[in-house]
Amino acid sequence: MWLDLSRIIETPGASVPFETELDAALLASDAIESFPVPPTARGQVVNTAGLLDLHATIRGRMRCRCDRCGTEFERELEQIVDQALAADLPEETDSDVFPVTDNGIDVSELLESCFLLERELKILCRPDCRGLCPRCGKNLNDGPCGCQPKRDPRFAVLEQLLDR
Repeated sequence: MWLDLSRIIETPGASVPFETELDAALLASDAIESFPVPPTARGQVVNTAGLLDLHATIRGRMRCRCDRCGTEFERELEQIVDQALAADLPEETDSDVFPVTDNGIDVSELLESCFLLERELKILCRPDCRGLCPRCGKNLNDGPCGCQPKRDPRFAVLEQLLDR
């Protein structure tokens, strides 16, 4: 969604509100399998003393797969985005400021990039997920498996003492 900022670039205190739907296919990954309904973003761009600030909230529902145990689950998505924008940014500048071109920005593209950069690296079904047993593959969240712990061969002689 193209957002025209020409009327607020030179007017401190002015703002432009927006509401857009994001491309769910671009936001999906290995852990985020799909979005039952495309995520939406709502916010505004405000001129604060000559600097443009984008404030937005991305909301949606994600269908995920746990990175530790592989269980499928759904999670609510709510991500706050605060991004600085600049109309006169040199091309070779390496900063956290997003450039404004032709007196506007593609809000959807900017928000999709922010979502991808800020999302969790590991998506877990719950914070205390125990994962899978490395020997038998049982989901340890459902309870312990029947596997005996693998013994270190360096302690084999000491284990013979315990058997007596």
